[in-house]
Amino acid sequence: MTETAQTEAKPKIHVVLAGLMIAMMLAMLDNMIVSTSLPLIVREFNGLDHFTWVVTAYVLGTTVSTPIWGKLGDLYGRKTVFLTSIGIFLLGSALSGMAGSSMLGGPEDGMMQLIAFRALQGLGAGGLMVGVMAIIGDLVPPRERGRYQGMMAGIMAIAMVAGPLVGGFIADNLSWRWAFYINLPLGGVALLVLITQMHLPKYRTEHRIDWLGAALLSVGITGLVLITTWGGNEYDWVSPQILGLAALAVVSLVAFGFVERGAPEPILPLDLFKIRNFALISGVGFLLGFAMFGAMNFLPMFQQYVQGASATGSGLLLLPLMFGMLIVSIGVGRAITKTGRYRIFPIVGGVVMTIGMLLLTRLDVHTSRVEMGAYLVVLGVGMGFLMQTSMLIAQNSVEQRDLGAASGAATFFRSIGGSFGVSLFGAIFAARLHDQIAERMGAQAADQFGSGSGAAGGFDPAVLATLPAAARDGLLTSLANSISGIFWWAVVFAAVVPILAWFIKEIPLRGAPSEPAPAEAEAAAVAP
Repeated sequence: MTETAQTEAKPKIHVVLAGLMIAMMLAMLDNMIVSTSLPLIVREFNGLDHFTWVVTAYVLGTTVSTPIWGKLGDLYGRKTVFLTSIGIFLLGSALSGMAGSSMLGGPEDGMMQLIAFRALQGLGAGGLMVGVMAIIGDLVPPRERGRYQGMMAGIMAIAMVAGPLVGGFIADNLSWRWAFYINLPLGGVALLVLITQMHLPKYRTEHRIDWLGAALLSVGITGLVLITTWGGNEYDWVSPQILGLAALAVVSLVAFGFVERGAPEPILPLDLFKIRNFALISGVGFLLGFAMFGAMNFLPMFQQYVQGASATGSGLLLLPLMFGMLIVSIGVGRAITKTGRYRIFPIVGGVVMTIGMLLLTRLDVHTSRVEMGAYLVVLGVGMGFLMQTSMLIAQNSVEQRDLGAASGAATFFRSIGGSFGVSLFGAIFAARLHDQIAERMGAQAADQFGSGSGAAGGFDPAVLATLPAAARDGLLTSLANSISGIFWWAVVFAAVVPILAWFIKEIPLRGAPSEPAPAEAEAAAVAP
């Protein structure tokens, strides 16, 4: 490319990047915004028995669709597929905002409508997350890619904090329906920018979709997500429902493995896992999601119940996490672009994230907001080293034609790890909370406040305010100790991240998107 062409291409990449950033923000913000509106939704539809499905349906749709969107982008071209995913997401958003309205038959079936539309929205969101990273892989040479993916990791950090803040404002001042309608103008801007400004190279012409593999993978993933969602909550871990789902998931995934070996265009090419770097970074992504999302799920609970913050205030208290992650993500991206080296960053990130989790095991009823903020900075720094480098290493490990599948797999493993983490840590937390309350206040109090809906009601600030001081202190101490105990488990999983990262091989980053990925057996790769 001539110097003049490069000068002209830079502004267009920045315009396209702005559209991609909006799309990524939509996918990341949505669940966090909606969570603050759930009490209002439950109140309007009288849907307490099914309200968790408002979140589960979205997670399920996202997780199931992620690897499929990645492969479809490889086959049909990423622009068309990505714009389609935005359209599906916006359609799901509009319908979710209309759920239970007079236009759709009234509030009688409102909760069921909302759950169905959230699943549709999740299907679109899966395409948004994998599409953004794969498109950056098409537009930007691997040597330059770290800078842009660092920006995207920064957007994810901002979304983690902005979601609760925006959601709190909507819940306090507007109808819950605006938690969904707010996506429409933002998505419209992203569509306009990307339709007019984004021009991507096309690498394939053959279109043979592995529908059987896609169906088996979807069934297997659905079974896993439902196990992690229902296990220990809706049903006992050894109940017929959970065991039946486990059997269905195992059979489906084993059958998927056999089908993929003979498929001409597999949805998830299993040969990718023969590549050492790809297999290792997939494990890192799974553990990152497991430790990060599983443990962070309890931070707002601690801030609101133990430290007395409001829903909006707990979002503000996460700002140190965001700043640590944002600054390091951008800095690491620039460092990778400048040096072309990346192996050290997931190692350092894993160590720092483990230290951050260790610091959070110190949480108790006396922990100040300043002290907790310092702990969150450390955790955010560790995450900043890891978030974009995991995607970069996955993409640099494969040929350009498999970029979408690799991006989808990397996103999928982080997502499924987070689902497992939330479920496992949730079950551990519930058991620990029951035992802590029983130890301090007796079995009757443990049964009342330490399980199921009793815990949810007992730790409502309005309910806590009516309790005697001794009972309130006992409950808050039990809650704080139960949450800090979760981070000990997070330490165990986080500590494996730098161990896996240590075995990653430093393969030089390619200089142009069209250059083939270097084989891992080679001592060197094509210089940029």
